[in-house]
Amino acid sequence: MILTIVQARMGSKRLPGKALASLHGQPMIWRQLERLRGARCGAKVVVATSCEASDDPLAGWLVSQGQAVFRGAPTDLLDRFTRCALSAGPVSHVVRIKGDAPFVDGRLVDEAVRLAWTTGAAYVSNREPASYPAGLEVEVVTMSALAEVAAEPRETLARVSPTAAIRSRPDRFRQASFRHPRDLSGFDWRVKTAADLAFARSVYAALHPADPDFGLEDVLDLVGGGIDLASYAAA
Repeated sequence: MILTIVQARMGSKRLPGKALASLHGQPMIWRQLERLRGARCGAKVVVATSCEASDDPLAGWLVSQGQAVFRGAPTDLLDRFTRCALSAGPVSHVVRIKGDAPFVDGRLVDEAVRLAWTTGAAYVSNREPASYPAGLEVEVVTMSALAEVAAEPRETLARVSPTAAIRSRPDRFRQASFRHPRDLSGFDWRVKTAADLAFARSVYAALHPADPDFGLEDVLDLVGGGIDLASYAAA
C-alpha cells in the first residue's frame, strides 16, 4: 500500500490555526485533501498532527468528516511520521506532504510514485534541484528506509524533518528526482502568513468554481496574466 501523510498543526507562530482557516468555503486542510484525492496512485491519505491540546480542534474536525488522523510526538516529526506509517498497516511507500500547501497537485504525487516504482529508489522528490514553486513539493520514501533511520540515534535536524536523514545520505539510500521544464522555484505558494492566505483565497475564488482540480499551469496563467486578484472575493 502507498500511504500519503499530510503533516498539519494548528500552532503556527505567524498564522495560528491556519489549517482550519477558511479557503473558498472549507478549511484549508480540507481543500488540500480534496486535491490529493485526485491522485490516481490509489494512496491512502492520513493527516498526522500532534497529541497536544492545541491540535484537538483540527483532529476533531477531521475525524467528524471521516478523515483518518494520527496523533503523535509534537516535536519529533520523524517519530510521528514513522509511527503513523506503521499504524496504517502494510505500507511499501510513504508520500510526504506538508500542511501549508493548498496548491498541492495530485498529478505530481502520481509522477513521484511512478518514479519510485520504476527506479527502485528509496527517496524520490521534486525538491532537489528545486524547479517547482514552494508548496508543490512531493517526497516519496520507502517504508524500509523510513523504519531504518527511525530506529537509529539521530540529531536535531532528523527530528524536525522526517526525510532529512534519508535525503542527506545518497550514498546509503538510492535517490531519484524529477523537475519542471522551467525553473519556477522563485514562486512561493505556501501559506505561512495572512498575506499568503489572502493570495490563496483569491486564486481559489478565480479558479475553483470552474475547475476544482486546477493545476500549476492554471495558477501561472492567472498570476502572469495581469489579472487583478484583489477583484476576487476572499471567500
